Amino acid sequence: MTALPQRQNVLALVAEAVEAGARQEQACAAINLSERTLQRWQDDARTTVGDRRPARVQKPVNALSERERERLLMVVNSKEFGHLPPSQIVPRLADRGEYLASESTIYRLLKRHGQLAHRRAEKPPKPRSKPRALSATGPNQLFSWDITYLPSPVRGSFFYLYLFMDIFSRKIVGWQVYDAECSALAGAVMRDICARERIAPEQVVLHSDNGAPMKGATMLATLQALGVMPSFSRPAVSNDNPYSEALFKTMKYRPAYPARPFADLMAARQWVGNFVYWYNAEHRHSAIGFVTPEQRHAGLDAALLRERSAVYQAAKALHPNRWSGDVRNWQPVEIVHLNPENGHSLNSMEVDQHTLKKAA
Repeated sequence: MTALPQRQNVLALVAEAVEAGARQEQACAAINLSERTLQRWQDDARTTVGDRRPARVQKPVNALSERERERLLMVVNSKEFGHLPPSQIVPRLADRGEYLASESTIYRLLKRHGQLAHRRAEKPPKPRSKPRALSATGPNQLFSWDITYLPSPVRGSFFYLYLFMDIFSRKIVGWQVYDAECSALAGAVMRDICARERIAPEQVVLHSDNGAPMKGATMLATLQALGVMPSFSRPAVSNDNPYSEALFKTMKYRPAYPARPFADLMAARQWVGNFVYWYNAEHRHSAIGFVTPEQRHAGLDAALLRERSAVYQAAKALHPNRWSGDVRNWQPVEIVHLNPENGHSLNSMEVDQHTLKKAA
């Protein structure tokens, strides 16, 4: 829709071009305007009314009257129907020989009065805010863990892999396979991790989803006793815990992942143990400069990456014509983020000194 002043300006320009010898069709084509539209604008301009579509008010002839809307609103908010959606109200009224309006009409009426919300006798969903942004500048500052299913010989029954990883180094710092999901079992694995990694109180933040083992009383009590600070994802939002989800995908898309269920619990543990060794000690992780998680966890990645950079510099000096630009960037990743805030660059975000104290 074009405003009246703009139309008048276009009409004046076209008229000026026609007076200068141009054809009206060519003048309209030059400004990508239909000649029929120009003619309609010329007719509207004589009455100086412009586009009358925005001012048009349409009222359906079959619309409910104000009294009918009031009665319908009173019925749907009554004690009998106040907890039901319109899809349940309309057939119940029909069973009593009454028809007040269609379901879509009731929905529109409720929306107009701000009542198109929770109508059933249950708690409304609570708004969930994004978990706080966390960062790590070294190992044993920020852990992530989750549980995934491993197939068992019994259909509908599974083995459960408890997997804990260090987000900074990507190292799997603890794991175990059980035949049940239990917060007490998860707490036992976490106690073992803290003993082996020599975790001090308030040194580590442990991030997880909202599963029952993660938020169970035994697990939370164990974390409190160990001085480990918990962090949780939003319900049903896997993006809040991306590192564990990516690790599970890496594991289950391995060529060596068995095509058939594990024979028993010991077979599952043996396979996971071999995978953890490969992942920690042999796998060059792309997100940390293609070093192994164990090398980065031990602080050896910086020296390895410097050596790689020297190799590339020497290769470029030997054959500079084979290089169109600078050598490959082998700088170590200094900081790793979990759920960073929007609008903040990775380099500008600081480590939460209260929750992510560096290891002594």
